[in-house]
Parts: sequence; structure tokens; C-alpha cells
Amino acid sequence: MTTSTSRVELLGAAQSFCEGFAQGKDLDTILSYFSDSQDPMAIEHGLPILAPFLGRPFTGKPGIRQYFTMLADLLTYENMRFSEYVVDPDVRKVSVKGQAKFAWKKTGNSWDETFTYTLDFDGQGKVARYQVWADSGAAYLARIGELDSYHG
Repeated sequence: MTTSTSRVELLGAAQSFCEGFAQGKDLDTILSYFSDSQDPMAIEHGLPILAPFLGRPFTGKPGIRQYFTMLADLLTYENMRFSEYVVDPDVRKVSVKGQAKFAWKKTGNSWDETFTYTLDFDGQGKVARYQVWADSGAAYLARIGELDSYHG
């Protein structure tokens, strides 16, 4: 990819990243989607008191590794799928809607969630910034073991 990355190239890079995550690829494969030309950053927006992976940036590949390791230690997910990709080649950014069933390992509480990723890409088609907006309330209730009491 060049600095004038096309819409098709960005869409392909975003789909590869999302499908790799959905298919449960190993951590080294996931990390290979992140930028080598600049310090990549991951952030899952939300209040840090709700879950340890929320509300703080994880910077550089070591930080990205820490973020995904923390997720794998705390959560499981299944049936992850992505749709509604929105691509802006002028700013090399893709937003996408995701859906999956998540469970907090320690409590076993699970929930169906719709979330969104916003992916900023470098000039080589690698993820430079990974932002997540998700249901931090459900994650918190699952973490403290009270989510199941709210299911009807």
C-alpha cells in the first residue's frame, strides 16, 4: 500500500484484521496486523473502574500484546462477526460494526454484544490505532457476577 491507499485496499486490510480476530488467530498473527512504521495504539473506551482493559491506551506492540493478553485472560467470545464497514481513504480510517457473545471467565456470566471498531491505518495498510466502543456496563456486571440476574 502507498500513502494514497485506496478504498479497496483499506477495506481488505480491515476485513483481514477483523476476520483474524473473529477466527481466534494466535496473538502473533493478530500483532502482525499492527504497524511497524509507527507506535500502534489500542484503546477500549470506557471507565477504567469497570474493567482493567477499559479507558487507557495500550501503546506500541508490547502494549498491544498486553491488551490482547488481558482480554484472553479475562474473556471468551464466540460467533464473532462483522458488517457495515465504512471506509474513508482520505484519512485511512475504517469503522465496522461487530457482534459476538462474550463471557467473563471467572464468573461465567455471558452476554450478546454489538460493538464497533475504528481502525486507523498507516501507509502500509497496518493498523496504527485500534479503538473499541462496546458495552462496558455488561462487562462490568459480568465481572462482578451480577449480569445473569438482569437477564429476563
